[in-house]
Amino acid sequence: MTDAKREHWDEVYRTKATDSVSWYQPIPEPSLKALDALQLPATASLIDVGGGASSLVDRLVERGWSDLTVLDIAAPALDVAKARLDDDAMRVTWMVADVAKWRPWRCYDVWHDRAVFHFLTEPEQRLAYRHALEAGTAAGSVVIIATFAPDGPERCSGLPVQRYDAAALAAEFSPAFTLERDWREEHTTPGGGRQSFQWCVLHRR
Repeated sequence: MTDAKREHWDEVYRTKATDSVSWYQPIPEPSLKALDALQLPATASLIDVGGGASSLVDRLVERGWSDLTVLDIAAPALDVAKARLDDDAMRVTWMVADVAKWRPWRCYDVWHDRAVFHFLTEPEQRLAYRHALEAGTAAGSVVIIATFAPDGPERCSGLPVQRYDAAALAAEFSPAFTLERDWREEHTTPGGGRQSFQWCVLHRR
């Protein structure tokens, strides 16, 4: 399954322009606002799970963050981000991995996931994700996570997704994580469509 998933996402990033995919954001404003609200120091460690070609890492490098990791199943997506960052790419740790098959070797202060979790439509996939999440965080760590909301798309990039409201998303990670904040985002795609996202900020007990 992992090989099929990797092939799917490799093909997406080989055949589509980064700014044409539905999840593209010129500026990752929801993520940055969530981080601003937490008032974390630039020395905090952050992993962007499924970060791919997202510009979040660019913005954090600009802000002086010094302990950044980007994980994605698709190497071509990471290559886009590396090329964009140029010499600054050396300031980031890049990992090619399926998060549901991955076990962190360290803990992070911030676990950020804008749109990986909603692709895990089977209970065993979500359990594997949670195992990775719990291994990669410690008491006091923060999780910033977004999925499609109940009125969001039923599929993305040709794949089915699991949609959540705040209560359902928080329940997936209870009791180890407690919900601190939640909000909805109406994302505008490059094609002008609208997609409803559910965002949550959770703290590790």
